[in-house]
Amino acid sequence: MKPVDPRLLRYAGAARGFLAASALIGVVQTAVTIAFAWLLTDAVTGALAGRNVTSSLLWLLAAALLRGILIAASDAAGTRAAAKTGMQLRAALIAAVGRLGPGWLGQRNQTALAVTAGHGLEALDAYFARYIPQLVLTVIATPVIVAVMWWQDWPSGLTAIITLPLIPLFLILIGIATRTVQTRQWQTLQRLAVRFADTVQGLSTLRLFGREQRAADRIETTADEYRRETMKVLRFSFLSGFAMELLASLAVALIAVAVGFRLLSGDLSLEVGLFVLLLAPEAFLPIRQVGVQFHAAAEGVAATEDVFEVLDAAGSQPALVHNSVRTSAGGWDSGLSAPVTAVLTESCTDDRGLVVADLRVRDLPPVSFTAEPGAITLIEGPSGAGKSSLLAALRGATRFDGRAVFAGRDVRELEPAAWLAWAGQQAGLLRGTVAENVALGDPEPDSLRVRSALDAACADTIRPEQLLGVQGAGLSGGQAQRVAVARALYRHTSDPRRVLALDEPSSALDPDTEARLWRSLRERADAGATILLVSHRRSARHIADQVVALGVSA
Repeated sequence: MKPVDPRLLRYAGAARGFLAASALIGVVQTAVTIAFAWLLTDAVTGALAGRNVTSSLLWLLAAALLRGILIAASDAAGTRAAAKTGMQLRAALIAAVGRLGPGWLGQRNQTALAVTAGHGLEALDAYFARYIPQLVLTVIATPVIVAVMWWQDWPSGLTAIITLPLIPLFLILIGIATRTVQTRQWQTLQRLAVRFADTVQGLSTLRLFGREQRAADRIETTADEYRRETMKVLRFSFLSGFAMELLASLAVALIAVAVGFRLLSGDLSLEVGLFVLLLAPEAFLPIRQVGVQFHAAAEGVAATEDVFEVLDAAGSQPALVHNSVRTSAGGWDSGLSAPVTAVLTESCTDDRGLVVADLRVRDLPPVSFTAEPGAITLIEGPSGAGKSSLLAALRGATRFDGRAVFAGRDVRELEPAAWLAWAGQQAGLLRGTVAENVALGDPEPDSLRVRSALDAACADTIRPEQLLGVQGAGLSGGQAQRVAVARALYRHTSDPRRVLALDEPSSALDPDTEARLWRSLRERADAGATILLVSHRRSARHIADQVVALGVSA
């Protein structure tokens, strides 16, 4: 682990400011430490000589007070810097995930990523408040104090120079071992979070099949593994602390013994000897604290490295050229020649629709079709034929070969939200009101459009103000599906040029409700909408203008 990763300074401006503040505080602390040692020496030798040391004691008290203030200021600055850096890294992480796209995100463990952005970055407090200040103080204070010791008594300075390198050497050796166990601890924590999230999400199914106890046992096993890894980290921490204290104590003892012998022989004055003895522990203290705080900061640093991997991956991706801009009417101008109001009235041409040519996802058979405004294109086929994979490719959730062109533009050059209104097999509802879920992504929700979208999705019995729990708790499966369809219809209404893509929108609906939904989609297509419909229901054929049958083999 690098003491200060350059990427931290590049991605978080707060870290650069805190590093400069730590350097300034470190310079002042070094001066106060040397002054404190000199004032204490003057007070002791003065008292032994019978001088009045009142002024020295007052200055000594002021130096001690100033030193305490500097330590408190360093802690406060570190806490603020950790909070700001955490926010900056989270914002950069979200932007990077947006740039990498849903295809990249779909191949990652999203729960582990959430743990990294949450708990992991919160662990930066120890890194900023304690580790970095001690590291900066080591760079500034240790060489200055050793130089002062050499100036006052070169044998003591020479002893410090010889023994000081032993501490970072042992720190590096122990740090390599600590890094290994710390990484395992962090990975175990991520696994624990993933298993817990999966278990909670599928708890009803597990209970139905009587497997909830097995899932609980697996969580307990992982939690126990995390406990063992944490204890290993603590053992290494104690070992590191012991080694640092032992080496520093031995080094200070060598200096003290040498100074004592020379004081007895008269080769060294009491004033110089006492001053050097007071400075010796201060020369070793910062580097000892670096070793101690290294372990407290390791978890936060491990989390930042995971964040940096995402940011570096996003930085290596070529930027997409998006010409989409928000219009005053709330629609999107994606560079098309026709205005929003004319889309549903002009004639259909290939460059106004969606053209898919030899689109292949992984090893699935290639797909070719043209979806035009005013028509419903039905995608059907057996399970595993690639129906959902086709929609995933179009919305950027997976890579594909071949061509997919919307209005003359490759869909890979467009933001999916700019040209696609989509509802998947999973409702994907969030905690909040039904209206907030339907108008998701709209900075200025329209209550009338929300109600209209719910009605068109056959969700007229669902109140827009109804409050939902996590993952849409409070609705049945069919109701949640209809709300998801309403969300796609709401987005399509905001700009009718978007392609309306629905993946199995009636799988949880009864036949009567399904028939109402088909009539609603047919009316929208007759008004000029471009609709992609994935469905295994035979009834969908009655409203389709063309059927694209997918097979499981080329």
